[in-house]
Amino acid sequence: MPDSLPTLTLTLHPHIAEIPAAEWDACAGPGNPFVSHAFLSALEDSGSANARTGWMPQHAALREHDRIVAVVPMYAKSHSYGEYVFDHSWANAFERGGGSYYPKLQVAVPFSPVPGPRLLARDGIETEALGHALAQACGELGLSSVHATFCTRADWEALGRAGWLQRLGTQFHWENAGYKTFDDFLGTLSSRKRKAIKRERRDANAAGLSFLALRGHEITPRHWDAFYRFYTSTVDRKWGSAYLTRKFFPLLSERLGERVVLMMAEHNGTPVAGALNLAGDEALYGRNWGCRGDWPFLHFELCYYRAIEFAIEHGLQRVEAGAQGEHKIQRGYMPRPTYSAHWIAHAGLRRAVAGFLDSERPAVQSHMEALAELSPYRQAGDLKG
Repeated sequence: MPDSLPTLTLTLHPHIAEIPAAEWDACAGPGNPFVSHAFLSALEDSGSANARTGWMPQHAALREHDRIVAVVPMYAKSHSYGEYVFDHSWANAFERGGGSYYPKLQVAVPFSPVPGPRLLARDGIETEALGHALAQACGELGLSSVHATFCTRADWEALGRAGWLQRLGTQFHWENAGYKTFDDFLGTLSSRKRKAIKRERRDANAAGLSFLALRGHEITPRHWDAFYRFYTSTVDRKWGSAYLTRKFFPLLSERLGERVVLMMAEHNGTPVAGALNLAGDEALYGRNWGCRGDWPFLHFELCYYRAIEFAIEHGLQRVEAGAQGEHKIQRGYMPRPTYSAHWIAHAGLRRAVAGFLDSERPAVQSHMEALAELSPYRQAGDLKG
């Protein structure tokens, strides 16, 4: 720790169970379920985040005397998979030059490109101090780097003040402008986009499917069995490695209760598709999706439109539907910045990455501005709407 903060000490913990849930959650707050003790412990207790998957917990706890005043979800990583903020080129360059990029430290929610707080501190604690402490821990462990991905802008700025390198990214979020119904939302779109969404929904709902929005105790082992088949099928097609175990999903609904929202589609009583979401205080967060069979526009219906309906019904401000996907724009999900920060110990690699990020940030900003021009929403004075 810096000399100016002599009363603060940082400890690392290989199991989140070493940090009392009440202490962790007092730092994390209630708003974002992905940084709750319940969610992170479900990942560990289910065997999803461990040495086998290359996500070895090294959670940080900052103490003032004997009181925990801040915590950080952190992992020692032996690879760069499951992060969604790509640093493979940095690793390759460093290792070509004779360095060892792995293991590294990752401040993140495993397998989840969900923006949210990463420096979880009680009121009155300067999060910049956490940035200094994590950088010092990285050095004392002899590791190459520590990375905070999908953090809040406030965390990003605090880490920047602590000397970390700053990176921008993009996701697509739907925002609730006080809509009372889905039709209210449709009324804000241009005529062409509104008609396209209506057509997609009509075709999806004309396929003989029934739709369920299940929460907490409503989700039975039968539903989880079906969803796990969808999840592994999707992973096998796209990535080839299923991090989340079968045990994880029932643990999730057991520990997070009504915050777990499982959208299911059934055909003649048999589940054919599912979309897993978590509900926070302000947003519905889309996580995993999977499907068996070929159903027109089912992905859009289950993952985007049903999520919007749920957010409207429950007064949530946003739907965050995961990483990537410029196709989301025409369905009302607009580009929004995401933030990550990176501490790199090696001076040469640090300079190279800093130069890259200095040129990448304005390019990302320009790209978001160009994407915003594709907005499906009616402009003021648009007589065609």
